[in-house]
Amino acid sequence: MRLEDIRRVDPDGMYDAIREFPEQWRRGRLLAQAVDPGFTIADKDHLIVAGMGGSAIGGDLLRALVADVAPIPITVVRHYQLPAFVNSRSVVVASSYSGNTEETLAAFEVALARKATVVCIASGGELLHRARAANLPYIQIPGGLQPRAALGYSFTALLTLAEQIGLVQPDETAWQETQELLEQQSEVLGDPSGNDALELAEALQDRLPLIYSDSGLMEAVNLRWRCQIQENAKRLAAGNVYPELNHNEIMGWEYTGVLHSMVGVIVLRDREDHPRVQHRMDVTRELISDRAGYWAEVQSQGESRLARMMSLVNLGDWVSLYLAVLLGVDPTPVPLIGQLKETLARI
Repeated sequence: MRLEDIRRVDPDGMYDAIREFPEQWRRGRLLAQAVDPGFTIADKDHLIVAGMGGSAIGGDLLRALVADVAPIPITVVRHYQLPAFVNSRSVVVASSYSGNTEETLAAFEVALARKATVVCIASGGELLHRARAANLPYIQIPGGLQPRAALGYSFTALLTLAEQIGLVQPDETAWQETQELLEQQSEVLGDPSGNDALELAEALQDRLPLIYSDSGLMEAVNLRWRCQIQENAKRLAAGNVYPELNHNEIMGWEYTGVLHSMVGVIVLRDREDHPRVQHRMDVTRELISDRAGYWAEVQSQGESRLARMMSLVNLGDWVSLYLAVLLGVDPTPVPLIGQLKETLARI
């Protein structure tokens, strides 16, 4: 594959947005550090991230990253309504890249009515307008991208906020390692003449992607892979997590047929996957990998949990981009989502 092949299919520059992920990581951190949220979690019971699509995935990544160290629970809400437990002891982060996501705006109003502590993350739009009107803290990130292509901004804003309010301890070593790893990946995976991401995309070209992972650190990365394949490559993608899939989905592989040969399994692995889950992954591969049309395992890179998580997030983004190009699909526009929003706006 050549860069001109990508440009022909990708006129709006999704390739460039993914290539610039390391710069988003650096700049997003600085933008968030410049904002004083004005509170800590000292008297808070829980944190809720309210968002949709590419604006919500950062909440899932945060939840998975800090699950074993955060002193209060983190919940991601993809809906108009907030759980009944949200009250004055709650922190609600309203995240909408455009600032105009109707579900997030509705959740924002519910949070205010419940007297929760509210912080907003957006590039502009109605959400920032309301945040300013209510004198609420907000982090404004650069606009002009598809929400899913702005994860470097939205996630760094959220993780930096988590540090500032005392949800997690800052770890500058992990931040720097992740920055350097992303820069290395940008050079290697951004070379369309050949790399691991392109190889995986080629294997998935005529198959239904099925993403497996542990339900720990990589659960949110699993979701990111599926969403990126769906939006960028316009290809259905499914997934599941260990150990749960060993209690039900594995039986779907019992009797092989034409559908199985059309499935391409990608297993996301990390050295901190639960030891028993690692054994389950190995045994499951031995039992059923030859029943799939394709089976591959990819290992996270880096030392820190942050770097390892983002190494596979970035790999998945590149896989989805190359898959789109191989399929001859423009990765940027999402016409069905646009049609849905237009129809809903008339109701």
